Amino acid sequence: MSHIEAHAATGRGGRARTLFLLALGSIGVVYGDIGTSPLYAFREALRPISYDGVTRDEVVGLISLVIWTLTIIVTLKYVLFLLRADNGGEGGTLSLLALLRKTANGHKAVLFFMGLAGAALFIGDAMITPALSVLSAVEGVKLVTPDLSDYIVPISVLILVVLFAVQSWGTDAVSRFFGPIMSLWFIVMAAAGAAHLGDDPGILAAFNPVYAVTFLYNHGYLGLVVLGAVFLTVTGAEALYADLGHFGRKPIQWAWFCLVFPALTLNYLGQGALVLKHPEAIENPFFLLFPKWALLPAVILATAATIIASQSVITGAFSIARQAIHLGFLPRMEIFHTSATQTGQIYLPAVNAVLLFGVMSLVFMFGSSEGLATAYGISVTGAMVVTTALAFEFLRMRWRWKPAVAVLVLLPLFLLELVFLGANLLKVHDGGYVPILIAAACTLLMWTWVRGTALLRDKTRHIEVPLDVFVKSIEKKSAHAPVSVSGTAIFLTSDPDFTPAALLHNIKHNHVLHEQNFILTVTSTNTPKVLPADRCSMERISDRFARIQIRFGFMETQNVSQALGLFRKSGVKFDIMSTSFYLGRRKLVPDRHSGMPYWQDRLYIAMANAAVDPSDYFRLPTNRVVELGSQVII
Repeated sequence: MSHIEAHAATGRGGRARTLFLLALGSIGVVYGDIGTSPLYAFREALRPISYDGVTRDEVVGLISLVIWTLTIIVTLKYVLFLLRADNGGEGGTLSLLALLRKTANGHKAVLFFMGLAGAALFIGDAMITPALSVLSAVEGVKLVTPDLSDYIVPISVLILVVLFAVQSWGTDAVSRFFGPIMSLWFIVMAAAGAAHLGDDPGILAAFNPVYAVTFLYNHGYLGLVVLGAVFLTVTGAEALYADLGHFGRKPIQWAWFCLVFPALTLNYLGQGALVLKHPEAIENPFFLLFPKWALLPAVILATAATIIASQSVITGAFSIARQAIHLGFLPRMEIFHTSATQTGQIYLPAVNAVLLFGVMSLVFMFGSSEGLATAYGISVTGAMVVTTALAFEFLRMRWRWKPAVAVLVLLPLFLLELVFLGANLLKVHDGGYVPILIAAACTLLMWTWVRGTALLRDKTRHIEVPLDVFVKSIEKKSAHAPVSVSGTAIFLTSDPDFTPAALLHNIKHNHVLHEQNFILTVTSTNTPKVLPADRCSMERISDRFARIQIRFGFMETQNVSQALGLFRKSGVKFDIMSTSFYLGRRKLVPDRHSGMPYWQDRLYIAMANAAVDPSDYFRLPTNRVVELGSQVII
């Protein structure tokens, strides 16, 4: 073998190893949620039709529905299509929205509300998933020791409290074990299902979609109720798209086709065959796949898998919240990076506290996975409908498909998801109202923040002075000119065309002007990351004044001090240790006659007061910051 051939072989081997490791990691992070759905999905789908026993055709039809739901929704929509609809390598509802806002013309408002709804539904999913998954796993102890039935809720609460408590530590070290543990989980599931195929090989007829269609046709309204439970099999499919940036398209696809999809299919087939031979197994078909000696290890492994699944969806909620903050949908919150190498490993204390409160409330409200399963589904199906609608715009605007072709491709999928959504809406009175309320509350908060920020900008615009006019007037030699002092002053502002309020207040009250003044604007781009070469730009206004713009992607931490350090390397001369940062702080006062209702004014002010201090959020040197306040009526 020549040197070139050997180098090429080594390169191929290195790429193959990297692909394998990324695929293994994606099994732990991306597929945690969907991998734990066999614990409860088939059991809940059987429940509406099992009061007077189930027939052979019903079981085969139900398994057929499960297999084809996984095939159409997960395989076709997410794995093969949506993973290609990325924004600079990043996926997820808000990432897709950020991409589409660049090219949206007359329907930005529609896209905006769809994006808010999708993000809000995901947050609802992030509350329900940990509660449902952990409860369903811990309930397996009833089969091991019935005496522990009364301790299921306390054990679940303890696990969940510990899970949320360790979020601040970060998942960098723990995540190394996620992939292998979840891989073992899928292998065990596949083996348990395959071991029972011999109970009734006729279950393999479920691969024929005619059985699924016939089931729905014969059961009418009851078929819709069952369909709502069947959709539990694809919980976590949105994580496929949201975690695209962490692993890339190919590793996620390889993991699905090589392990996850076959394991899920085998397990559901095995559960169906078990129920056909032993109808009494309807009580808990997943855990009854295991012999008694393997039951306790299976419960322990299932609990570990559900903890990993919960961790994955919590991490996803952190990512969604960070994107929402940088896109201007939420006020600034503290964001901590828990890994030096993985940018996706972040921790938001405020979001963690809200999720913990929500999860604990759900556990105590419903008390069992059976009760909580009725509340599930609406958030998942709603988020999927939103994603499909946004995907239509993506095909039309980004891939330049003709609208008719895009409709032809997506309409069948959209209608199918609407059917699933309708089926889940039938459960509103049984607990389905919970995700609706959660999503409505999140949407209201984000809409209030966006609307209030826009109104505040308009309110202050009429008293602001254009920056160019101010610079010309201030540099005229006059008896009332401010005293010139040495050093550099940086004034942060959201609008570089107008004079920052902090600059006006500084001259009015202190009567001084630094020899070098930068008007700094920090902006979030619609791309996940910004190249270092594009990070900073400067426009000179006069000898003493210049505009600086620092750009961050919506997946990046907005570290202004670090960015200014790079800026100095490009040739701009100033000493960071003799530089003063000036921030304007507004005290907001509600006005009953403003553009928002009074209650929404109060809500916006509460959100603004809860926002993290700008000096902390932008990572400014704490001993170099000066804040000057003003009062604004909104």
